[in-house]
Amino acid sequence: MKPAIDYATALARLQPHTAPVLRADGLNHQELLARFHPDYAAAAKGVLRVGVNRGQPCHPALAALLESNALIDHADLAGAEPLCTDVLVIGGGGAGVAAALSATDAGAQVLMATKLRIGDSNTVMAEGGIQAAVGGDDNLQRHYEDTLRGGHNCADRALVAQMVSDGPGIIRWLIELGMDFDLADDRALLRKRAGATSAARVLSHGDFTGLEMMRTLREAAELQPGLEILNRCPVVELLSGDDGSCAGAVLYDLEAKRLLQVRAKAVILATGGSGRLHIQGFATSNHYGATADGLVLAYRLGARLRDLDSFQYHPTGIAHPRHLAGGLISETARSVGALLLNGMGERFIDELAPRDVVTAAILRECAEGRGIERDGQLGVFLDTPRLIAAQPDCLVTQLASLAHLAKKCGIDPSLEPLLIYPTLHYQNGGVVIDGDGASSVAGLYCVGELSGGIHGRNRLMGNALLDILAFGRRAGKQAASIELSGQNLALGAHRRAGIDHVHHWQRVMAEAGLDMGRRAPLLYPEYGHFQLRRKSAA
Repeated sequence: MKPAIDYATALARLQPHTAPVLRADGLNHQELLARFHPDYAAAAKGVLRVGVNRGQPCHPALAALLESNALIDHADLAGAEPLCTDVLVIGGGGAGVAAALSATDAGAQVLMATKLRIGDSNTVMAEGGIQAAVGGDDNLQRHYEDTLRGGHNCADRALVAQMVSDGPGIIRWLIELGMDFDLADDRALLRKRAGATSAARVLSHGDFTGLEMMRTLREAAELQPGLEILNRCPVVELLSGDDGSCAGAVLYDLEAKRLLQVRAKAVILATGGSGRLHIQGFATSNHYGATADGLVLAYRLGARLRDLDSFQYHPTGIAHPRHLAGGLISETARSVGALLLNGMGERFIDELAPRDVVTAAILRECAEGRGIERDGQLGVFLDTPRLIAAQPDCLVTQLASLAHLAKKCGIDPSLEPLLIYPTLHYQNGGVVIDGDGASSVAGLYCVGELSGGIHGRNRLMGNALLDILAFGRRAGKQAASIELSGQNLALGAHRRAGIDHVHHWQRVMAEAGLDMGRRAPLLYPEYGHFQLRRKSAA
């Protein structure tokens, strides 16, 4: 990597009264990705050695967790408090809450367990908006084609078609629940353009749409009959039946420091992604609990996974100051006109190209000596002064989160550009699912960022919030309909459930010569120094 340009020099090279011209580039998008995107680096190459995806590519950091031993054994279950429910939802973000609401609406008794608290998830950090083809100049086919093209035509076409078809109905549902969307002057829903799309179809609430969505969903969940919520009870293992199906889960009550054994007709995992693994040393925009727990547990039980070597690095994460590195600046800023400039004052990429392309372009500028260095932090400029000069009210009307973040950085964005660098943002791959969120393991549903196949190898802005609601609602309805040979779990007529699959997994690990002392799920980032402790062991 060549030396960067110092901040003061780069700042002096900005020409606020001259419109930057997009620099001609000799690399096409695919060449740019191959040379500079993190997914293509040698450090990203690995292969799984055990499990149903044995022999398939997987990022080494993720493979280390997928090939780990369990946190508990049979002896740990002896004193676990037994609970039962129709549907167990694990995860309190948008996907989990949507699933829980749908399952209870279908008549099921639902227990929802969260690692932190309901709403503490990546959903609240989704700023830009939600895509849905509701405009007169737009249609479902265009949304479908944009999504496939943006994901390099690697997505499951049936899942994409279903997601985009659900879009308009989901917007109506959210409005009925009380969600507030931005309106245009004619009082119609305000639609914005996302990168790599052919129409303006992103609906938003300022630049904190996910927060408003989660507020709406949380309030609905807290008033929902038939729904019990257990906060601060992360999942440590799934329960399996004699037939290999998912029969519930083991939770850890952080407050009481005890295990809970929950049997259920169906389990819906909505545990989110893996951003807090800080893959390849990148800072992350993800919330504290995003440690790939659901992937680990689903895989150990036998669920098939896909695209485990594909991650999204959002182009515009904060680079300076260091303690805020990775904090997200929404794509909305680029959508409304903010430009990316290197240390030479050059505009080097179409800001609304696909996210992976913009990321690779930024990394190229930094690698080739056109990046900007400030106090040891590297990046390029997001030219907010030029944007605000052209649209003086944009910080109030469209970019409130950016204004708040700039204040935390000690920057007046109308006078000084923000230094940005790609941040680890999204897990493109995950559990293979069908149209109802069902995995390849009977009784186990996986929704939200945990699932794979919906976005291909690159996700478009606004499709994540649509994804979590489309498949969350479908999984909840389907899980509520499961019958177990007429057994009534509420009356205590349970099928056998345990962790025999763990012992099988341990044999597989031993035969492959894997480290039996490495345990997962991680539950919290390694720098959290969390250790499972129970009162009985004190």
